[in-house]
Formats: sequence, C-alpha cells, structure tokens
Amino acid sequence: MLRFIEGQDRHQVTLLPESLDEFIAEDNAVRVVDAFVEELDLASMGFEGTTPAATGRLSYDPAVLLKIYIYGYLNRVLSSRRLERECQRNVELMWLTGRLAPDFKIIADFRRDNCKGIRAVCRRFVELCRDLKLFSQAAVAIDGSKFKALIAPFVPKPLIQTAGCCVQEGANRNTE
Repeated sequence: MLRFIEGQDRHQVTLLPESLDEFIAEDNAVRVVDAFVEELDLASMGFEGTTPAATGRLSYDPAVLLKIYIYGYLNRVLSSRRLERECQRNVELMWLTGRLAPDFKIIADFRRDNCKGIRAVCRRFVELCRDLKLFSQAAVAIDGSKFKALIAPFVPKPLIQTAGCCVQEGANRNTE
C-alpha cells in the first residue's frame, strides 16, 4: 500500500459535472502531459520523495506535482500561488491531478528540491520530440535583452522642441 495522498477517480460520477473526463477533449495537451509523466521513472531521474515514508503525514506523489509544474510551464503560469489557485478552479488541472490542490508552499518546495530532476525531465522531453521528429531544421534566435523605453535623454533638445511645436500646430489646425 502506497502512502501518498490519493486523488479522486477521474471517471467517478458526480452531480455536476458528471465526469471530469468528459470536459477534457481527446486531443487536449493535458492528456499528453499525463501520459508523458506516467511513463517516466522519477526515482532514477533524481526526484525526492518517490518512495513514501512509513510514518508521518501523507505526502503528494511527485508525479502529480511534476504534472502541475509542466502544465504551468506550458500555460505560462509560473507562480506557485497562481498554480495553487489554478488547481482549485481549472478543470484541466483538476483532471490532471485527480482534484488535488496542493498548497503553494508544497509546489514551491517541490520546484526548489527537485531542480536536477526537472532538468532531466526537460532533457527527456526534448529527446522524445527529436525521436518523434517534431523539430524542424529552422534556426530560431531569441534575444532576451531589455532596454529602457525612455528615449528623451538621447534626443537633442532642439528636436524635442520642434516636435512639440509641430504637435501643437497640428492641434491648432484641427480646432479651426
């Protein structure tokens, strides 16, 4: 008997909705995330807590927390507090986790404690995409530079004054 906190069965019938599975399309990305994580051997990838302790409070399965992390990454939800909220209200995450909603601290600690494992999962995902020939031969360049959007100190003052006069003249013409 495993000692993890267990989620509800996805096919369990409730009043509304009847089944979470009905709300998730067959081609939805969460199904891919679920299948991908279920096929991983998390213990060999360096994840902590894959074997539950015999005593103490029940813990969350690292696979569930990894699914939440990957879902957040794919949907640009990076904050652990926002991921906590999404677990409580997002039907896709409810389906993915079996209606579990871990606290933000648990999500943040998982991320902090399993850096090597998460890197290994990302590496494995890239390998899978290469094997399935999902990458094209196109070159992509990403520039992460950030520039201050204030141009005034670099523009000569006479040019700023001339531009201001032109704007004022245009406004005067429109009122006439």
